[in-house]
Amino acid sequence: MLNQIIKKLAKFYPDMNYKLLQAGIDEKAEAYLKKTIVSAGYLTVGIVVFLFFLLAKSGNAKIAFISAPIIFAISFFYIIRIPDALISKKDKEINREIVYAGRFLVIEIQSGVPLYDAFNNLARNYKNIGKYFKLITDKVSFGTGMEDAMNQAIELTPSNNFRRIIWQILNSQRTGADVGESINSVIEQISREQSILLKEYGRKLNPLAMFYMMAAVIVPSLAVTFVVIIASLVNLQLNLTVLLSIVFFMAFVQFMFLSMIKFMRPAVDF
Repeated sequence: MLNQIIKKLAKFYPDMNYKLLQAGIDEKAEAYLKKTIVSAGYLTVGIVVFLFFLLAKSGNAKIAFISAPIIFAISFFYIIRIPDALISKKDKEINREIVYAGRFLVIEIQSGVPLYDAFNNLARNYKNIGKYFKLITDKVSFGTGMEDAMNQAIELTPSNNFRRIIWQILNSQRTGADVGESINSVIEQISREQSILLKEYGRKLNPLAMFYMMAAVIVPSLAVTFVVIIASLVNLQLNLTVLLSIVFFMAFVQFMFLSMIKFMRPAVDF
């Protein structure tokens, strides 16, 4: 029964195998979907049991069972997005190094270093992007042609900028153009694009900072002050639970703002 559900579910994720390959997850789509369903099931059971004991004293324990399908759906869609998160992370890591790594490669090639040795040297000096250049040299060492090895690296990498560099190298080799000059032109273009992204990020930070000050600092501070004043006037008891809830909410808002700013920051390292 579960296998039939997984086969039908796999049709909704036709590119899952490709995503798993880029994310570095050594599993097939159906195996990953099965693991996702099982993990979401365990997570749902754990949360439902926790909610049941939490709400049992108040007589609302049935809410835990009613919310089970919603918890399962949220858990499933969270776990199924893990490959996308890993791909995005790898892409950002590569883009932080790509300008410096590209310039390193240009210097190596223009100094007369063979392409294979230049790839090896780059792999030793750059942690993230170097993995893909090492993949190329390893495949060449085991008998794969340089062109085929580069094409395989293009399929595995999540970074479009990395693909642009490798495509430029392939085109230069096929046409007999200067590889160093070709790579240099791509690197300069990538560098300009990253500069534009940084400027756009700087422009977005100003309104975000103002909104952060209003929503996370000024409004909560004034709200707490008014609540305390009103509570003293009407003899409303503010117990520890209420105060902790306010603190938790303020901390959550600040965490969300900081996460948003960090997420919006372009993967650039100048």
